[in-house]
Amino acid sequence: MAVSKYQMDMCHGNLARQVLVFAVPLVFSGLLQVLFHSADLMVVGRFASHHALAAVGATAALTWLMINIFIGMSVATNVITARCLGEKNRKNTSKVVHTSIAVSLAGGAFLAFIGICFSRFFLKLMDTPDEVIDMSTLYMQIYFAGMPVVMLYNFGSAVLRAAGDTKRPFYFLIISGIVNIILNLFFVICCGMDVGGVALATVISQAIAAGLILKVLTKMHGGCRFYWKKLHIYGESLKEIIRIGVPAGFQGACFSISSMLIQSSINSFGSEAIAGNTAAGQWEGFFFVAFGAFSQTAVSFAGQNLGGRQYKRIVESVKYCVYYCTAFAIAGTLLIWIFNYETLTFFNKNPEVIRWGILRYKVFMPLVFFGGLMEIFVGAMRGLGYSLGPTIVMIFGACIFRIVWVVTIFKYFHSMAVLILSYPVSWILISVIMIFYFRKAMQKYQNANNFCFF
Repeated sequence: MAVSKYQMDMCHGNLARQVLVFAVPLVFSGLLQVLFHSADLMVVGRFASHHALAAVGATAALTWLMINIFIGMSVATNVITARCLGEKNRKNTSKVVHTSIAVSLAGGAFLAFIGICFSRFFLKLMDTPDEVIDMSTLYMQIYFAGMPVVMLYNFGSAVLRAAGDTKRPFYFLIISGIVNIILNLFFVICCGMDVGGVALATVISQAIAAGLILKVLTKMHGGCRFYWKKLHIYGESLKEIIRIGVPAGFQGACFSISSMLIQSSINSFGSEAIAGNTAAGQWEGFFFVAFGAFSQTAVSFAGQNLGGRQYKRIVESVKYCVYYCTAFAIAGTLLIWIFNYETLTFFNKNPEVIRWGILRYKVFMPLVFFGGLMEIFVGAMRGLGYSLGPTIVMIFGACIFRIVWVVTIFKYFHSMAVLILSYPVSWILISVIMIFYFRKAMQKYQNANNFCFF
């Protein structure tokens, strides 16, 4: 099988360098994706109003709830494609790729219908304030109209990651990011479109990124190459994608349900609290896209090395993900602490909005590293083909635990600090469980008893 300069054989070579080379473009790709959304918020917060900022922020948890099942399936695409590549099985690789693209287009069309028709209904269920619900509804309807291209980008990128190519998705995001910022400014400042303008700019920029990804897939070598005439849902591939992807997606959906409950509780503090939490949350988002990048790295390296029977490299790759993630978390936390006021004024200069944002920082940031540990070990387990176990752990830790927290501890100690504390406490709980789960899972493979993670 011919391999391009963008692809990587994860079963051989210097792991420390390979993990870094693979993860860095993913980190920057994730940062650019957050920057897209941050650009939306900066433009509406600075050139429209704090109500517009709150309107966009109020949609985040609901949006992730609606798309998480298909995001889980894109993770499954990464896992299965990487395993097939490790096994050198070109035929099965091709089936997975074509099934995944077909699922992305069908799933995107389904999400577009749901989002356009039912956004306002769901936002009302979340007690979105009356002064922002019209703008929130408009933002979601436009954003979901572009969901087919969003899903195509996610599934297509998953195929490229499985093949070791994280550079080209990063380059494409740079292009679409520039377009996004230019269109944000044009639609909001020149056309006076506020939230509708930033939603439209996001959809157009995502369409550009998806188109470029698809162009790459049609020109790749080997089993990852995409042919329109082969676009088909293969039953066996779909079954595997569902087996791994649905539990992962369901986990994400449960995660979003708890986030919606917390968002509803934040909404009870008023639009300035929503805006402040939204602004702080954007900077926290930079951490989690980086953590997600190391999680995706763990998925791909575990998948390829499992297929290639290089079991020790699975453990070693996870170690390097933890080391690099730790360095990122420390550096990022220090920067946020030093420039906390300045980071929030990017979005809005209202003193009350800034006060709420700094309060969130104080609770969230000291323990954010545990969010990275959680993501890495969940990713490693998915790369090994375990889906149900991590899902159960995440549902318990990220959903049930937080819901219980809100209806018990937050109910009796009604403050924003107590509410936000539910996040880091749940990360610590999940991280401890997943570390021991990973160690137990690796014991079944050859020489696993000689592996030492700690």
